[in-house]
Amino acid sequence: MTESVAGGFGFHHRQHGCFISHAHPNRPMSVATSPAPAATFSPPGTFDDLATQVLEGRPISRDQALSILEASDLDLPAILAAGYRIRHHYFANSVQLYFLMNAKSGLCPEDCHYCSQSKVSEAPVPKYNILKRDDLLDAARVASQRGAKTYCLVISARGPNEREMKAVEEIVPEIKQKYGLDICACLGILTAEQAERLKVCGVDRVNHNLNSSESHYAKICTTHTYAERVQTLRNVRDAGMEMCSGGIIGMGETKADIVAMAFDLAELGVQSIPVNILNAIDGTPLEGTDVISAQDALKTLAMFRFVAPNRELRIAGGRELHLRSLQPLGLYVANSIFVGDYLTTKGQAPQADYDMITDLGFEVTGSCEEVSLDR
Repeated sequence: MTESVAGGFGFHHRQHGCFISHAHPNRPMSVATSPAPAATFSPPGTFDDLATQVLEGRPISRDQALSILEASDLDLPAILAAGYRIRHHYFANSVQLYFLMNAKSGLCPEDCHYCSQSKVSEAPVPKYNILKRDDLLDAARVASQRGAKTYCLVISARGPNEREMKAVEEIVPEIKQKYGLDICACLGILTAEQAERLKVCGVDRVNHNLNSSESHYAKICTTHTYAERVQTLRNVRDAGMEMCSGGIIGMGETKADIVAMAFDLAELGVQSIPVNILNAIDGTPLEGTDVISAQDALKTLAMFRFVAPNRELRIAGGRELHLRSLQPLGLYVANSIFVGDYLTTKGQAPQADYDMITDLGFEVTGSCEEVSLDR
């Protein structure tokens, strides 16, 4: 099953210590007024010492990773500063841009509870079979113009059928020859033979997210297993392609679940890790779920950087909705973002992303000459 990485347009924020929901204007407002426990700073140097440990080649433990997620919000600046040391060591101030193309929408037989395109979703999303050659080429042109290094070709499916495989095999060489883009295919569950065919036609990497921990997975999907997702990644790795795999935070999982997923991804050797923040789309089983703050999302991104220090880390779906004005802080630990829209929802305007990157003093890697990051 290929998941929608973002969806819906509701938003939430905290104001004057209260939680206020604006996502559903016809529902009663929910305001939490109970006092939060007093927050305290961790001892000075705690997270800087962890960064030094990582940079010296000594991986952090699961308990240490959990301590990042459990730290108070007062520690957030120190966590991000320590994470930035690691990010800068491996990636300097570079940012890689990705472009998503929803090549086949809806019509999926899987029941992933977070996804607007699943069979159990009542969300009003477009439904169409795999797009024609001209549409896929036109999207590649837009990706190139926007400075993307990687074009992500996505279909909603349990796995690709033969017609879809042939369509990918035919379009990938043409896109690469015409625009010089790297290709990431997100086609659902793959057999070893299908992975080999994707490698032969020129696909550089395959995205297949683990999405959550093994222990939490049955609560968000019942039509396939965590093990099937892991096996797809192994098939991709054995075929000689790079693995792109991450997850979605904010689906009711525990902090320990997030740590377990991070370690599974690191141990599989995944080269690119997208971290989505749940956009609880109306009409999906997770509608109304809102269990993560901007501060917790930033701590999660930082934890992934500590666990997988030299892997590409992407702030994916939900960043505009949940991080809002704090989006730039995420790039102190992550080193890639999607530019433009997601699968079924709008993203931030590309120029806003370019401005964010240049305002940080960062630079886009692999961009084409047609895009200007000057204001």
